[in-house]
Amino acid sequence: MSTEQPLAGVVIAGGYSTRFGDEDKAIADLAGTPMIRRVVDRLAGVADELVVNCRDDQLEAVRTALEDCNREFESGPRFATDPVEDRGPLAGIRVGFDAATREYGAVVACDMPFVDPALLELLAERAHGRDGALVRLADGWFQPTQAVYRTDPMADACADALAESDGRVLAATERLDCVTVLESELEAAGIDPVTFESVDTREQLETATKRLS
Repeated sequence: MSTEQPLAGVVIAGGYSTRFGDEDKAIADLAGTPMIRRVVDRLAGVADELVVNCRDDQLEAVRTALEDCNREFESGPRFATDPVEDRGPLAGIRVGFDAATREYGAVVACDMPFVDPALLELLAERAHGRDGALVRLADGWFQPTQAVYRTDPMADACADALAESDGRVLAATERLDCVTVLESELEAAGIDPVTFESVDTREQLETATKRLS
């Protein structure tokens, strides 16, 4: 871990992968490795705690995909399952951040296998003393599921947004004191935009596999 303060890695994997087909994309084979394992391996460079949010029916398969992670994190992966399924990533973030014990957590969706540890390290540095840090892309869109947040305020903000039936992750971040990092700053820091590439379909899985070949 290279960040100055302890950081939790929170992986969100509870979605139903409706665009991916019958298989759970979290454990889909990506160049010989389960996709979620690729995400976790990258988190290991910046986080010393791992929390994985998933559904109860995923738990056994996800646990198997991560069975060798004990040596990479102080206490091995902690699994935080959804009390109510299919409420979206905002609910998953709430559950995952509720389970985290570090002051700050880096959240990453399980379908982002190219997440750059250098990006998470940069966001952790920018978030220090604030409620979080997230990237705004050149087109104006934010990347709230590859970001760093203070765990307790983010969990509370997610709960408040859900209580108001607003399932947007940004509905939580708008309640917080977050730093915005511009995409141009990432380019200056040498962070490859591929960090934000997600794998939602079989075609995207094929593309990602070629990238790793």
